[in-house]
Amino acid sequence: MIGRVLISPNQDGAHLAASLPPPRTWGGRRAGAGRKRTLGRRPGVPHRVRPPHLAAQPVHVTLRSSQTVRCLRAARVFPAVRRALAAASHEGFRILQFSVQNDHVHLIIEADDAPALGGGLRGLTIRLARAVNRALGRRGPVWGDRYHARALTTPRAMRHCLVYVLMNRAKHCEGERGLDPCSSALWFDGGARGVETVPAGSPVVRARTWLAAVGWRRHGLVAFDEPPRRERGG
Repeated sequence: MIGRVLISPNQDGAHLAASLPPPRTWGGRRAGAGRKRTLGRRPGVPHRVRPPHLAAQPVHVTLRSSQTVRCLRAARVFPAVRRALAAASHEGFRILQFSVQNDHVHLIIEADDAPALGGGLRGLTIRLARAVNRALGRRGPVWGDRYHARALTTPRAMRHCLVYVLMNRAKHCEGERGLDPCSSALWFDGGARGVETVPAGSPVVRARTWLAAVGWRRHGLVAFDEPPRRERGG
């Protein structure tokens, strides 16, 4: 509260101005305040405390590359990305499915606890960045933002995410259908029609959670021409 200002009959304007409290210049909500959004640039992932992770719930993770790295599917880059993904799974952190687009990567992951999830993703992003930079003969950051993560809590959500990740190429390139060679679809065993030839050396591991291994199948196997439903995170 601003206190009362007593004005003397002999007090001139300059003295009156000096006696008043200074105008408020900071604090509180103001129109136009805050960081301005860059036109044409996707808003970043908010810096909030991440929710607790439950081992029984797989996680859909999205990694987005920086503005200077838009070639993750390139012939000289993707093989390095796939090798890095294959080497990232361990006992407490498991990559079940993935899809690599030019400027982002979708992953479905299981982790035994929150430290395993956080540590596994930190190690994965470092491993991927080194692989991409080595393939391109460059240095510098590869990722443009912190990762986006969403827990998959129901069989239906799990199935929707499988379709979204494995058929993500059709979302970005309208009209494309079938198996995306820059994804784990070639090793997916839940298709309505099986893959004729499964390549050796799977870069993904088998699911251990009920939702990812069994539960989603209650809603039907996945057709490889099934259009992906839009989800948050790309």
